[in-house]
Amino acid sequence: MNRRVFLAVVAVLALPLPAQSTELTPFSADAFEKAQAEGRPILVHVTAPWCGTCRAQKRVLPDLLASPELAGMLWLDVDFDTQPDIRRVFDVQHQSTMVVFKGSKEVARAVGETRPDALRELLSMAL
Repeated sequence: MNRRVFLAVVAVLALPLPAQSTELTPFSADAFEKAQAEGRPILVHVTAPWCGTCRAQKRVLPDLLASPELAGMLWLDVDFDTQPDIRRVFDVQHQSTMVVFKGSKEVARAVGETRPDALRELLSMAL
């Protein structure tokens, strides 16, 4: 193996691996209730495919939820357009709404927030 190839391979192997992200899961009452019973932190994220703010949130959240302190949080997606009954249960009026639970208790809520530091603070309320 020549020196250039060897150095290229070493350089690639030295690159940091991307953070492993938490998966966005479609909302199900069973998953929500099970996580509540376990006392897990839960993020109910009400989104719409046409919403730019929702897309921005979905780009930021995986890295935040992959952090060690937030890695156990369940991330549930509610579709704003097709799941109005679930929106009513959570009293959500707008897409890009995040409702954070610590077990069965709602501990935080935000609408339209996309700043990583503010989202980390919001999610940390469930810890």
